[in-house]
Amino acid sequence: MGFWQDNRFVVTGGSGFLGGFVVDALRQRGAADITVPRSAEYDLRTHDAVLALLDDAQPDVIIHMAAVVGGIGANREHPAEFFYDNLMMGVHLMHEAWRAGVKKFVTIGTVCAYPKFTPVPFKEDDLWIGYPEETNAPYGLAKKMLLVQGQAYRQQYGFKAIYLLPTNLYGPRDNFDLETSHVIPALIRKFLEAKERGDDQVVAWGTGSPTREFLYVEDAAEGILLATEHYEDDEPVNLGSGMEISIKRLTELIAEHTGFSGEIVWDTSKPDGQPRRSLDTSRAREAFGFQAQTDFEEGLKRTIGWYQEHATQKA
Repeated sequence: MGFWQDNRFVVTGGSGFLGGFVVDALRQRGAADITVPRSAEYDLRTHDAVLALLDDAQPDVIIHMAAVVGGIGANREHPAEFFYDNLMMGVHLMHEAWRAGVKKFVTIGTVCAYPKFTPVPFKEDDLWIGYPEETNAPYGLAKKMLLVQGQAYRQQYGFKAIYLLPTNLYGPRDNFDLETSHVIPALIRKFLEAKERGDDQVVAWGTGSPTREFLYVEDAAEGILLATEHYEDDEPVNLGSGMEISIKRLTELIAEHTGFSGEIVWDTSKPDGQPRRSLDTSRAREAFGFQAQTDFEEGLKRTIGWYQEHATQKA
C-alpha cells in the first residue's frame, strides 16, 4: 500500500473512458493524492499549461493517457489535429516532468503504432519493421514518438519512463457517438437503434474480414497500475487479452446480444483498416504478472447493458 499512499499522482485523460477506470482503481488501492487535469484549465498542448500543472500538482508519478482519439472516420478527417495534439501533449509533459524531478512517467501508447503488416501476434520487437496502417498513421506515429522520447530520456538522464501498448478497449462508459466512436460502441448503438425503429437491416463498414483484439477496460486499468508499480524497463509492453476475432464475427455477436434479427449489409466502399490485429501478451505476464480476466462475451453484455441504461436515462 505504501507505493499508492506515499506518492502524488497526475492522471492526464483521467476523466476519459480508460482514465476514469484508472482513477477508480487508484483510489481502490489507497491513493489519496490524485490530480486529474481538465483541458479547460490545462491545455496540455501548450508549454505554459504543462508548467502550471506540474507546479500545482507537484506529482511523483504521471500516468499520461490524454489523447485525441477516434475511429477510422475521425482519423481520416482530422489527421493533422490527431498528429499535432497528441505529439505536443506528450512531448511537453515528459520533458517538463523530467525537469521537475518526477519519479516515474507512464505513457499509454496505442496499438495503432504497429506497422500495417506486423506478423500476428504482434510482438513489441516488431514495432519498427514498417509503416503504420495509413488511416491512423498520424495518430499512431505521434504516440510512438513518446516511446522514443522516454527511451532517450532514460538513456541520457536516467529518467524512469515506461511505455504501454493497450489493444482496442471496450466496456461501460465508452464513447457511443457515431461520428467518433470505435467499432464496438458504434455497432452496439447502431443495432439497438435499428431494433427500436424496426429496421430490417444495418450497414457495417468494410468487408468484415479484418481481425481485432479487444481488452475490457477494467482489465486495462489493472494492467496499467501493475506496470506503474512494478515495471522498470524501457522496452514497450503490450496490454491485451490474447483473443483475436474477425469484425464479421464481432458484428454478428453484437447483433445477437442486442436482439437485432435483421440483415447485416457490408459497405465495401468503406475502409477496413489494418488487416489483422492481435498481440503477444507474454511480456506483460512475465514482467509484472498481468493477464486479462474478463470473458469477451461477458464484457460485451456489460457494455450493452450500460449503454441501454444510459440511453434510457438520457431519454
